[in-house]
Amino acid sequence: MTQPFHTVQSLRFSGDSMELTVDGRTHTFAIAAISPRLAKASAKERAEWRVSPSGYGLHWPLLDEDLAIDGLLRLAGLPSGPAAAMVHEPPTGYGR
Repeated sequence: MTQPFHTVQSLRFSGDSMELTVDGRTHTFAIAAISPRLAKASAKERAEWRVSPSGYGLHWPLLDEDLAIDGLLRLAGLPSGPAAAMVHEPPTGYGR
């Protein structure tokens, strides 16, 4: 069996933020910036999610919403794909 592309350890929502721990790193996103559907969703709809079997994305079946993990990592200023596993510190110059 093939290993998933990314490993999601946790996903939680707090107020207007989504906190995703993937590949051992935690990232926080403004929900409205990543998904209008998630921004309008109820707590129950947000809580019902799963990782795609390949490890490439997140899916909310009650909302029919999908987010690519690589896209989220790019928003966080990190490289995506196999290179992401080699990054230990965020790159400089990404608006920090």
